[in-house]
Amino acid sequence: MEVGEYWRDHFSNFANQLRKNAVLVGVKRDTFNHIFWTTNAGSYSLVRRRSENESRYGYWTRSTTQPWFLRRRSNPSIFSGAGISIMAAFSMMFLFGMELQNYLTMSTTTSVIVDQSSDSEFLLIGFNMSFPALSCEFASLDVSDVLGTNRLNVSKTIRKYSINKHLQTKGPEFDSTPVSTVIKHDDKVHQEYSEGSVTLNSNNFDKITHQHAILAVNFFAPWCYWSSRLTPSWEKAADIIRERHNPETDGRIILGKVDCTKESQLCRSHHIQGYPSIRIFRKGSDTRDPKGHHNHESYYGDRDTDSLVKAMENLIEPIELESKKYAKVTVEAKRPAPQAAGCRIEGFVRVKKVPGNIIISARSESHSFDASQMNMSHVISSFTFGKKVTPKMMSDLKRLRPYIENHDKLAGNSYINTGDKANVTIEHYLQVVKTEMMSSSHQLIEDYEYTAHSSLVHALTIPVAKFHFEPSPMQILITEVPKSFPHFITNLCAIIGGIFTVAGILDSLLHNTMRLVKKIELGKDF
Repeated sequence: MEVGEYWRDHFSNFANQLRKNAVLVGVKRDTFNHIFWTTNAGSYSLVRRRSENESRYGYWTRSTTQPWFLRRRSNPSIFSGAGISIMAAFSMMFLFGMELQNYLTMSTTTSVIVDQSSDSEFLLIGFNMSFPALSCEFASLDVSDVLGTNRLNVSKTIRKYSINKHLQTKGPEFDSTPVSTVIKHDDKVHQEYSEGSVTLNSNNFDKITHQHAILAVNFFAPWCYWSSRLTPSWEKAADIIRERHNPETDGRIILGKVDCTKESQLCRSHHIQGYPSIRIFRKGSDTRDPKGHHNHESYYGDRDTDSLVKAMENLIEPIELESKKYAKVTVEAKRPAPQAAGCRIEGFVRVKKVPGNIIISARSESHSFDASQMNMSHVISSFTFGKKVTPKMMSDLKRLRPYIENHDKLAGNSYINTGDKANVTIEHYLQVVKTEMMSSSHQLIEDYEYTAHSSLVHALTIPVAKFHFEPSPMQILITEVPKSFPHFITNLCAIIGGIFTVAGILDSLLHNTMRLVKKIELGKDF
């Protein structure tokens, strides 16, 4: 397009900036409103004003590669400014993300203070432990502390299950209700008595069990004091029952005895761990498998002659003589015997927050135990202090305190006494620390952590599994501190303003450097 005389007149004013003898040939304007002069020395375009020392309307650049009416001049400083702007944008996004992450992350403060628990508060101890070689019949859990508390055979808050050597549960929950600790015996009168009971061994035990509806067996050890007290009464009762109910013609009941020092394998197969143990075997409806193994019961009643005879009479009373069929009956001081040699103990106890002990052992006021045969090996599934931690509470705990490793230190540990070691007590020394965590919603979360050290020591008497716990007088207090939203906004403004300032400085520095380089190329003075 043609340009008016206005631009032709201005060319003569700026001719000295190009070449003094330049002669204007023509003036054109392209579609981008760039003004082009054609001279006898080449084509030039008026781009824009760059400084006070240059033309009011722009500066002159020479076109050498394209015709003057097609070429659009480009400015290198535009690309450098765009690069700085892109870098500034990425920097702002990165710093914004870092600041947002920091704002969303809760900070905590940790302090150690004296335990604020009152004297009336109790500490809850929960556990789940398996003893492969301790019968539920005699397994006892005792609690004691330094203040003189001594509770024996705790049963109200615990449950027992018979288990095999593979820790598999056998049968329903074992009835752990304590039996009478005062058992009546006959007076010690040195008199002769005949052996009315049948001597049983591994060869004839199963045969006699199948021949009679009821077989009552006294598993004893000659060295046992309580076995010696029972023997006269047992033989007298066996004579009376034999006279009243002849095994050959009646066949409903017979009394037998097993010497466990001679028939150790037979006693072990019936899970005998305390002496004497009276077992009642029934034939008929309670057969467990085709091999003839029967469920049996333990007798915990009085051991004098009259009481034994009365108990035996009650057993056979509902059984018809002709059919010899068994009918179920409830006999006092009788309960199912354990179906396996091991025992799983689970539950909880409440103790005062002072050093104390939890002791698990074989206990009975009317039985004796062979310490050399007792094995207190155990596997701990869980052993915790404090109230049960729900999954939600555990999630909050890990959020406030990511590295929680001592909440259940003993869980999954096995303490097995192998080899020929006898009379071995397994001890655990536990140091307990209370931790309180206050969340931002003012919810108080209470947890107990502990350290554990275990050892095997030789027992002077009956071996036990002992857990000695010692609560710390100090506690850890963790408080969740939320971030301030105004502080977050202030940081964002500081990030944006700072990046804009730095970008402006870099842009100015780069532009001035380019100007300096261009002046040097043109040979101009500074």
